[in-house]
Amino acid sequence: MNFKIEETDDRYVVTLEGEMDTAAVREIKGQIETLYKGDKDVVIDCSSLTYISSSGLRILLNILKAANHNGKSVTLCGVNDDVRNVFVISGFVNLFKLES
Repeated sequence: MNFKIEETDDRYVVTLEGEMDTAAVREIKGQIETLYKGDKDVVIDCSSLTYISSSGLRILLNILKAANHNGKSVTLCGVNDDVRNVFVISGFVNLFKLES
């Protein structure tokens, strides 16, 4: 999995590429902690994300909780049908703002 965070004055832009499975989550755990501060809005580009496991969902939920706690938002964009189905089945589709 490829993972990148870009920071601007008012938000973090996260790019996810490949499969966000348990092994990938372990690899990116240290980088992700920046997003747990919840001090900026977060935009997560999922256009190249092909799979997400429950570990990946848990990471996204933790990011969302931190952002919401500080009055910030998390937006997922470019979510493909397979990943969207995981969000629908898990009920996460109701928690996150999804954009095309």
